[in-house]
Amino acid sequence: MGRILSIDFGRKRTGIAVTDVLQIVANGLATVPTAQVVDFLKKYMAQEPVDLIVVGQPKQLNGQPSESTRYLNPFLARLKREIPGVPVEMYDERFTSSIAHRSMIDGGMKKMDRRDKDIVDTIAATIILNDYLQSRQYRTQL
Repeated sequence: MGRILSIDFGRKRTGIAVTDVLQIVANGLATVPTAQVVDFLKKYMAQEPVDLIVVGQPKQLNGQPSESTRYLNPFLARLKREIPGVPVEMYDERFTSSIAHRSMIDGGMKKMDRRDKDIVDTIAATIILNDYLQSRQYRTQL
């Protein structure tokens, strides 16, 4: 069994999180410059098996695709072209950055550390993956 990997895509930086091999717990992996994400993933997947990539799907409050979708689509096409053996699934990412900031405050992180956008992106990717895991567990219980 391989890991599940999640991506919080951004125009400049992209947060990445992964599960353990049993696909139970999500942990932040890294924040990578967006231009280098596919190369980073190829190197990571050469060392660790990955069964699925979950990509945060940017949506507006009304459920419509957000403006940033136009930047995400070319990335998705490249990801699917260069890593063809791993399925890619989209998952709603609304509010993940806000939740990441709140969890940093609740965790007692210092104000200067909370300004580090790399940390926010990694936490957001972890939140996306945790939410995905919970939804998958819920779907199997139905």
